Amino acid sequence: MSTFKAMNDVEVIPTLPSRSLPATIAFYANLGFEGELIGDNYAILSRGPIELHFFPHPELNPYECYSGCYVRMNNVDDLHAQFFAANLPTRGIPRLERVEDKPWGMREFALLDIDGNLIKFGRVI
Repeated sequence: MSTFKAMNDVEVIPTLPSRSLPATIAFYANLGFEGELIGDNYAILSRGPIELHFFPHPELNPYECYSGCYVRMNNVDDLHAQFFAANLPTRGIPRLERVEDKPWGMREFALLDIDGNLIKFGRVI
């Protein structure tokens, strides 16, 4: 297990591909994110302290996408319950996987968005 502790003056924000920025904004709005299109080629979405950035990649195949990120947070179960209310499928793309304790010491769940971006949310057990 890593002993790295985030410093207060460091913030990391993932930049992920999107086949359609308006569709991405709509998908994440259903999960409680607020977003805006910056010009024609960038979107910034946020939900509380979580911020995700997106760039256009119209030829992206969601089944071949390898982009993703990990969001460490304390209220994983609460966030999962809020995402669950959006009635996302549990298989295919997009999907919401269940929250569970993992053998590597994290309580986490995964969200696969409409473009195949894998976003995991977790906390140390």
